Amino acid sequence: MSKNDKKIRIFSALEVANICGVVNQTAINWIKNSHLKAFTTPGGQYRIYAEDLHNFLNGRGMRIPEELQYLNSEDSSFKILIIDDEEELNDMLKSYLARKFPAAEISQAFDGFEAGKLLTENKPSVIILDIGLPGVDGFKLCRKIKSDPIFDKSFIVSISGLNSDKDREQILKEGANEFMAKPLDFTLLTEILENQSQKN
Repeated sequence: MSKNDKKIRIFSALEVANICGVVNQTAINWIKNSHLKAFTTPGGQYRIYAEDLHNFLNGRGMRIPEELQYLNSEDSSFKILIIDDEEELNDMLKSYLARKFPAAEISQAFDGFEAGKLLTENKPSVIILDIGLPGVDGFKLCRKIKSDPIFDKSFIVSISGLNSDKDREQILKEGANEFMAKPLDFTLLTEILENQSQKN
Protein backbone atom coordinates (compact mmCIF):
# COMPACT_ATOMS: atom_id res chain seq x y z
CA MET A 1 0.00 0.00 0.00
CA SER A 2 1.46 3.35 -0.99
CA LYS A 3 2.13 6.16 1.45
CA ASN A 4 -0.70 8.16 -0.11
CA ASP A 5 -3.18 5.43 0.84
CA LYS A 6 -2.31 5.32 4.53
CA LYS A 7 -5.20 7.52 5.70
CA ILE A 8 -7.90 6.17 3.40
CA ARG A 9 -9.23 3.63 5.92
CA ILE A 10 -11.48 5.34 8.47
CA PHE A 11 -12.91 3.66 11.59
CA SER A 12 -16.00 4.39 13.67
CA ALA A 13 -15.83 4.50 17.46
CA LEU A 14 -17.67 1.16 17.55
CA GLU A 15 -15.11 -0.45 15.24
CA VAL A 16 -12.31 0.86 17.46
CA ALA A 17 -14.11 -0.54 20.51
CA ASN A 18 -14.40 -3.97 18.82
CA ILE A 19 -10.71 -3.96 17.85
CA CYS A 20 -9.68 -3.06 21.41
CA GLY A 21 -12.16 -5.39 23.10
CA VAL A 22 -13.95 -2.62 25.00
CA VAL A 23 -17.47 -1.18 24.99
CA ASN A 24 -18.32 1.65 22.62
CA GLN A 25 -18.49 4.23 25.44
CA THR A 26 -14.87 3.51 26.41
CA ALA A 27 -13.69 4.30 22.88
CA ILE A 28 -15.77 7.50 22.95
CA ASN A 29 -14.21 8.44 26.31
CA TRP A 30 -10.71 7.95 24.82
CA ILE A 31 -11.67 10.41 22.08
CA LYS A 32 -13.28 12.93 24.44
CA ASN A 33 -10.25 12.84 26.74
CA SER A 34 -7.91 13.42 23.76
CA HIS A 35 -6.20 10.04 24.11
CA LEU A 36 -7.38 8.98 20.66
CA LYS A 37 -7.35 11.48 17.81
CA ALA A 38 -10.65 11.66 15.90
CA PHE A 39 -12.83 13.97 13.85
CA THR A 40 -16.60 14.47 13.84
CA THR A 41 -18.90 13.91 10.87
CA PRO A 42 -21.66 16.44 10.03
CA GLY A 43 -24.02 14.02 11.77
CA GLY A 44 -21.99 14.20 15.01
CA GLN A 45 -20.38 10.73 14.74
CA TYR A 46 -16.73 10.15 15.64
CA ARG A 47 -14.39 8.86 12.94
CA ILE A 48 -10.76 7.80 13.32
CA TYR A 49 -8.10 7.66 10.60
CA ALA A 50 -6.14 4.41 10.31
CA GLU A 51 -2.85 6.16 11.08
CA ASP A 52 -4.24 7.72 14.27
CA LEU A 53 -5.67 4.40 15.45
CA HIS A 54 -2.35 2.69 14.73
CA ASN A 55 -0.47 5.34 16.73
CA PHE A 56 -2.90 4.95 19.64
CA LEU A 57 -2.59 1.14 19.73
CA ASN A 58 1.16 1.15 19.23
CA GLY A 59 1.75 3.78 21.91
CA ARG A 60 -0.05 1.60 24.46
CA GLY A 61 1.49 -1.71 23.43
CA MET A 62 -1.86 -3.05 22.18
CA ARG A 63 -2.27 -5.57 19.37
CA ILE A 64 -2.18 -4.09 15.88
CA PRO A 65 -4.96 -5.64 13.71
CA GLU A 66 -3.94 -7.17 10.37
CA GLU A 67 -5.54 -4.38 8.34
CA LEU A 68 -3.21 -1.86 10.01
CA GLN A 69 -0.04 -3.95 9.77
CA TYR A 70 1.11 -2.08 6.66
CA LEU A 71 1.65 1.01 8.84
CA ASN A 72 4.22 -0.87 10.94
CA SER A 73 6.78 -0.69 8.17
CA GLU A 74 6.69 3.11 7.88
CA ASP A 75 9.26 3.82 10.60
CA SER A 76 10.15 0.30 11.75
CA SER A 77 13.71 0.72 10.48
CA PHE A 78 14.09 3.79 12.70
CA LYS A 79 15.65 2.64 15.96
CA ILE A 80 16.56 4.90 18.86
CA LEU A 81 18.84 3.93 21.76
CA ILE A 82 18.90 6.16 24.86
CA ILE A 83 22.06 5.77 26.96
CA ASP A 84 21.77 7.70 30.23
CA ASP A 85 22.14 6.60 33.85
CA GLU A 86 19.59 9.21 35.06
CA GLU A 87 16.55 6.93 35.18
CA GLU A 88 14.01 9.74 35.37
CA LEU A 89 15.39 11.53 32.31
CA ASN A 90 15.88 8.25 30.43
CA ASP A 91 12.25 7.25 31.06
CA MET A 92 11.00 10.74 30.24
CA LEU A 93 12.91 10.69 26.96
CA LYS A 94 11.54 7.28 26.03
CA SER A 95 7.98 8.32 26.81
CA TYR A 96 8.32 11.58 24.87
CA LEU A 97 9.97 10.00 21.82
CA ALA A 98 7.42 7.16 21.78
CA ARG A 99 4.71 9.80 21.33
CA LYS A 100 6.64 11.71 18.68
CA PHE A 101 7.82 8.62 16.77
CA PRO A 102 5.10 6.03 17.52
CA ALA A 103 6.36 3.39 15.09
CA ALA A 104 10.05 3.73 16.00
CA GLU A 105 11.77 1.06 18.08
CA ILE A 106 13.09 2.69 21.25
CA SER A 107 15.41 0.98 23.72
CA GLN A 108 17.10 2.14 26.92
CA ALA A 109 20.48 1.57 28.50
CA PHE A 110 21.34 2.85 31.96
CA ASP A 111 25.04 1.89 31.99
CA GLY A 112 27.91 1.04 29.67
CA PHE A 113 27.37 -2.71 29.86
CA GLU A 114 23.72 -2.44 28.80
CA ALA A 115 24.71 0.05 26.12
CA GLY A 116 27.22 -2.35 24.56
CA LYS A 117 24.70 -5.18 24.54
CA LEU A 118 21.88 -3.11 22.98
CA LEU A 119 24.18 -1.48 20.43
CA THR A 120 25.13 -4.91 19.10
CA GLU A 121 21.61 -6.36 19.24
CA ASN A 122 19.63 -3.40 17.87
CA LYS A 123 22.05 -1.52 15.61
CA PRO A 124 20.24 1.79 16.31
CA SER A 125 19.74 4.55 13.74
CA VAL A 126 20.05 7.21 16.46
CA ILE A 127 22.00 7.01 19.71
CA ILE A 128 21.31 9.55 22.47
CA LEU A 129 24.51 9.31 24.50
CA ASP A 130 25.11 10.86 27.91
CA ILE A 131 28.85 11.53 27.99
CA GLY A 132 28.88 11.55 31.81
CA LEU A 133 28.03 7.88 32.40
CA PRO A 134 29.51 6.58 35.70
CA GLY A 135 32.48 4.28 35.17
CA VAL A 136 32.36 4.80 31.41
CA ASP A 137 34.24 7.37 29.37
CA GLY A 138 31.55 8.75 27.07
CA PHE A 139 34.19 10.11 24.71
CA LYS A 140 35.82 6.68 24.31
CA LEU A 141 32.42 5.03 23.90
CA CYS A 142 31.52 7.51 21.17
CA ARG A 143 34.84 6.89 19.40
CA LYS A 144 34.35 3.12 19.67
CA ILE A 145 30.83 3.33 18.19
CA LYS A 146 31.97 5.51 15.30
CA SER A 147 35.02 3.33 14.54
CA ASP A 148 32.80 0.25 14.08
CA PRO A 149 31.63 -0.11 10.44
CA ILE A 150 28.31 -1.56 11.71
CA PHE A 151 27.43 1.84 13.19
CA ASP A 152 28.83 3.85 10.31
CA LYS A 153 25.42 5.40 9.60
CA SER A 154 24.31 5.73 13.22
CA PHE A 155 23.61 9.33 14.26
CA ILE A 156 24.91 10.23 17.72
CA VAL A 157 23.30 12.99 19.79
CA SER A 158 25.61 13.54 22.77
CA ILE A 159 24.11 15.05 25.91
CA SER A 160 25.76 16.40 29.03
CA GLY A 161 24.92 18.11 32.29
CA LEU A 162 28.01 20.29 31.75
CA ASN A 163 27.58 22.84 28.98
CA SER A 164 31.31 23.04 28.40
CA ASP A 165 32.85 24.22 25.12
CA LYS A 166 35.72 21.80 25.75
CA ASP A 167 33.35 18.84 26.12
CA ARG A 168 31.38 19.92 23.04
CA GLU A 169 34.53 20.17 20.92
CA GLN A 170 35.91 16.86 22.16
CA ILE A 171 32.73 14.79 21.72
CA LEU A 172 32.16 16.18 18.21
CA LYS A 173 35.80 15.37 17.43
CA GLU A 174 35.18 11.78 18.62
CA GLY A 175 32.38 11.46 16.05
CA ALA A 176 29.17 12.70 17.69
CA ASN A 177 26.88 14.46 15.24
CA GLU A 178 25.24 16.79 17.76
CA PHE A 179 25.87 18.07 21.28
CA MET A 180 23.05 19.14 23.59
CA ALA A 181 23.36 20.46 27.13
CA LYS A 182 20.94 19.47 29.89
CA PRO A 183 18.21 20.42 30.54
CA LEU A 184 17.40 19.22 27.05
CA ASP A 185 15.51 21.26 24.49
CA PHE A 186 12.97 18.59 23.53
CA THR A 187 11.67 20.60 20.58
CA LEU A 188 15.14 20.87 19.07
CA LEU A 189 15.79 17.18 19.76
CA THR A 190 12.56 16.30 17.93
CA GLU A 191 13.61 18.36 14.91
CA ILE A 192 17.01 16.64 14.80
CA LEU A 193 15.44 13.18 15.04
CA GLU A 194 12.73 13.97 12.48
CA ASN A 195 15.46 14.81 9.96
CA GLN A 196 17.13 11.49 10.70
CA SER A 197 13.90 9.46 10.52
CA GLN A 198 13.34 10.71 6.99
CA LYS A 199 16.73 9.31 5.95
CA ASN A 200 15.87 5.76 7.12
